Amino acid sequence: MQWRALAERLVTQLAPQPGERILLVARPGQFDALIPHLRYALAEAEAVDLGVVDVIAEPYPEDWDGGRLARSAEAARAAWREMLRGVDGAIMLPGARPDHAVYAALQDLLHEGIGRTIHFHWTQNGSAFPVPGQPLPSQAVVDATYQRAVLETDYAALATAQRRFVAAMRGAEVRVTTPGGTDIRFRIGNRPVNFGDGDASKARTDRGVILIDREIELPAGAIRVAPVEETVSGTIVFPPSQWDGRPVAGLTLTIDRGRVAGVAASSGQDAAAAELAGVAEEARAFREFALGFNPLLAVPERSPWIPYYGYGAGVVRLSLGDNSELGGQVTGGYVRWNFFTDTTVTVGGDVWVRDGRLVRQEPAP
Repeated sequence: MQWRALAERLVTQLAPQPGERILLVARPGQFDALIPHLRYALAEAEAVDLGVVDVIAEPYPEDWDGGRLARSAEAARAAWREMLRGVDGAIMLPGARPDHAVYAALQDLLHEGIGRTIHFHWTQNGSAFPVPGQPLPSQAVVDATYQRAVLETDYAALATAQRRFVAAMRGAEVRVTTPGGTDIRFRIGNRPVNFGDGDASKARTDRGVILIDREIELPAGAIRVAPVEETVSGTIVFPPSQWDGRPVAGLTLTIDRGRVAGVAASSGQDAAAAELAGVAEEARAFREFALGFNPLLAVPERSPWIPYYGYGAGVVRLSLGDNSELGGQVTGGYVRWNFFTDTTVTVGGDVWVRDGRLVRQEPAP
């Protein structure tokens, strides 16, 4: 691992101004070697290094009282919220999660328009996903792929490509199809779009309108939007997947005006129905459209897998559930990410993605 180079890139993307107060949040035992380099890079930028807040390493001992931990965390969250009001930015390292008190407090402040954070989560919550029928690569391959994406991405070109695509979407119908039968259409209207271009500067995040505009992810790569719910209609046909912890094949969801209106499958239909039955009614809905733009995170042709949450060029996410963090109208808490690597994405009359490959970088003349 190129710890010094990674640290310098993280601080470059955060772009702290002299005197800005920056905090690190980390889990002991994960990426410890990165922390000294981060603190020195902050010193080089003449930022104020506030040090590191550790979250408790997990798993917790079996005899610990979960209720006691929850009460402690809630009290700590309130205390942190007041203590951190003067913090200008934070870098959330692998192992730190939103349910940890200090992390939750920082998110509370982001909701108030205070501060900004970088999410440097690496493999947290299983960031790498298998292509159906293919194994995941070794951790060494995952690390090398992500490190290269952080260090070698052309961030200016990434931002330009994303903004051209979003400009094309405004006022046009978007259609997503797959060879397996997915055919869904929607419009985004004036909905906010989250640009995953890696820019965590104060100037950029202060222009944000939704929470995740102040939470910048590295590696970077995807745009995310909650389409106008009433415009989302069609079918989503899934590759072999798990629902309610059980395998499902040939699953087709019918979406009507943004709501799940039908469930059918060649096998395992009861599992898909059971998962959705356990979801709050208001959350049984289309959540978001996401499209990856980073060529360094694209699905490789040999030994294919889906790097970093589908942020690679041409990968599409058609998610279900609560989209309130994206500026949508769906609540209820349920979120399910669904990745597609073989889509064709058409905006108006222009094809931007064909068979899972990003083919257009700008609108047709």
